[in-house]
Amino acid sequence: MTDENHILTRPLGASAEDGAPEAVSLGVPDEDSVISAIATVYDPEIPVNIYELGLIYAIDLHDDGRVDIEMTLTAPNCPSAQELPEQVREAVAALPGVNKASVVIVWDPPWDMSRMSDDARLALNMF
Repeated sequence: MTDENHILTRPLGASAEDGAPEAVSLGVPDEDSVISAIATVYDPEIPVNIYELGLIYAIDLHDDGRVDIEMTLTAPNCPSAQELPEQVREAVAALPGVNKASVVIVWDPPWDMSRMSDDARLALNMF
């Protein structure tokens, strides 16, 4: 096994029958772990985490430990425009197995309240 998410622990060409150990997985983070890390980030003006607010548009996990995230903000003039993406990047970068985390702000499609989870709507009394 020589794909990107495994390390060979036996000489190349040796088989498992030779008594050498098998390949060991690097433990690339899964989507649930990344979502849990993102959910620790809150907009300072809203008592709901940014994942439940629907600000995360895409999470791309790569076999080499890179995590690419596309997110938006509630408005282009959001006062937290500089700090929220950096907080997301730091939270995800701290996960075991993440070699690099990047966050890109996107504006299309624009965010609206329909992107919020039911839990977020309930917390904000928006039903």
